[in-house]
Amino acid sequence: MRESLEARSRDVQERTFCKWLNTKLESAGYPAMTSLVKDLSDGVRLIQLMEIMGDVSLGRYNRNPRMRVQKAENVNKALEFINSRGVKLTNIGPEDIIDGNLKLILGMIWTLILRFTIADISEEGLSAKEGLLLWCQRKTASYREVDVQDFSYSWSDGLALCALIHCHRPDLLDYDRLNKADRHGNTRLAFQVASEHLGIPQLLEVEDLCDSTKPDERSVMTYVASFFHAFSSMEQTETVSRRVEKFADLMQSVWTSKNDYERRARALLSALAEIQEKWDSAQFTGTYSNAKENSAQFTTYKQTTKRQWVTEKQDIATLFTNVQTKLKTYGLREYVPPPGFTLVDIDQAWNSLLTAEARRSRAINAEIREIKEALRKRFAALANDFAKRLHHISSELAAIDGPLEEQQERAQQLQIRIPSLSEALDSVSNVEAECLAANVEENDYTIFTCQDLQFELELLIQSIAKKISFIDNQIVSRNMTNLTPAQLEQFETTFRYFDKDDSNTLNQAEMVAALASLGIVYSDEDMDVIYDQLSEMYGAITFEAFINLLVDITEDQTSPEQLREAFRGIAGDKPFVTELDLRLAHLPASATEYLRQVMPLRKNEVGEDEFNYEEWLDLVFE
Repeated sequence: MRESLEARSRDVQERTFCKWLNTKLESAGYPAMTSLVKDLSDGVRLIQLMEIMGDVSLGRYNRNPRMRVQKAENVNKALEFINSRGVKLTNIGPEDIIDGNLKLILGMIWTLILRFTIADISEEGLSAKEGLLLWCQRKTASYREVDVQDFSYSWSDGLALCALIHCHRPDLLDYDRLNKADRHGNTRLAFQVASEHLGIPQLLEVEDLCDSTKPDERSVMTYVASFFHAFSSMEQTETVSRRVEKFADLMQSVWTSKNDYERRARALLSALAEIQEKWDSAQFTGTYSNAKENSAQFTTYKQTTKRQWVTEKQDIATLFTNVQTKLKTYGLREYVPPPGFTLVDIDQAWNSLLTAEARRSRAINAEIREIKEALRKRFAALANDFAKRLHHISSELAAIDGPLEEQQERAQQLQIRIPSLSEALDSVSNVEAECLAANVEENDYTIFTCQDLQFELELLIQSIAKKISFIDNQIVSRNMTNLTPAQLEQFETTFRYFDKDDSNTLNQAEMVAALASLGIVYSDEDMDVIYDQLSEMYGAITFEAFINLLVDITEDQTSPEQLREAFRGIAGDKPFVTELDLRLAHLPASATEYLRQVMPLRKNEVGEDEFNYEEWLDLVFE
């Protein structure tokens, strides 16, 4: 049984090693071997293999040896080369190869495989076999059905080979969809994929793994080593590609960053120059609103645009530093920006901006100060001139004298000049509004305010109106020859008292009260008729209408004695009346108030007011 197992192992090794050697020969253009014993016996193929694996020429040799001694020379030449490479061969000589000792030949080839294929496999300092085993274990650790413990039984179901392929090239097979129980199918699939897509020659047969009691360890190691080299080469290629890709990414990143730096630096410098040019060419219109608008725009600029530029300037500096750091980290030449775009250039442009900002701020502030000062002077000029005109008219009003008709004409001429004064005051008010809008509160050029001037104008208008009314009344009084001076004085005093709005006219209620104060009382119906008639005749109840009415009334009015009797009736034969007496007589409240003011007053023992109507009538009628 043991001899049968060894014989099977030799058969497998012979086929495997022969295929392995053929891969070397065919890669150099030599024909493939069919038998290790026959094809290696003359030493020619062995020399060719050593030249291929050693990547060196062994010099002249017998290419068509016919004699044994020629074959021995060739074999010996190859063995000497093997020994020169530090590969120790034991118990084998030229005659063993010439005579076809398969066991020793397989041992030699295995030694070559170890030296030229497996020896360079190292994993954490372990030997070639242990290193290859550890590599297989790591690559298949995540596959639950795979447990690589050796180079024999662990490979008998094809799953370990499929796992190695899927680990490195998951695009070549779907491991999860494999039928894990199909040992032959899985092994066949692994052989096929490895040969067609990975360039790994099929050194074994499916039966060598699946139908063998113990798959040959050396044959399996030789085949699995092909996977290691294939994937290692792939990983090296990927490593090189990654290195190139990484460097390309780095350079592209640096290139992008440099372009970004230059673009942003150019944009920032252009913006700084543009705003300074705009400020230098800006012109003020001379109005406060325009100056404040420029001030507001400048404030907005400092709170928005400039802050964005401050951030951008810092970001540009950081970007430049990052580019230099990257280049220095990888030992590359430092980046030198184009002329005019260095950080020094940006700092110089920034300092120029700060200078321009200060200049712009001073210009705006100076413009605002000048406008405020001009507004002060303009208001003062208008206010002072208005006050002079007002004073001049007031002086003219106070100086009116002479015949009543001349006084009347002069007063009316003064009244005609009032509208122009009102228009002038509107101009003063408009300028004052501009001053308020400009926050001009103090003014050392004038003591007047628009409110002061408005008050004085209204006072002047009232004074002129009163003057005209007085003159008109005096003219009327002068023409009333049928009234005594005392009566005229009484009637004028009464009229002025009840003319509450100084219009020199009485409305109906005022006229009723005025007549009642003089002891003249009519029914409401009669009063309506009298008021309507006078209004139609005179246009309003003027002083003239009021005097003429009283003239008409006094011509057929009761005598002073009859009035005394009337007051005695109200007083209840007392020589005085009280406020209560007047109210009980149902006199209008305004008439009662008037009588209280004009009649002499004294206090009795208990402090009550007593009005002496006798004395008042004596004064009125003399």
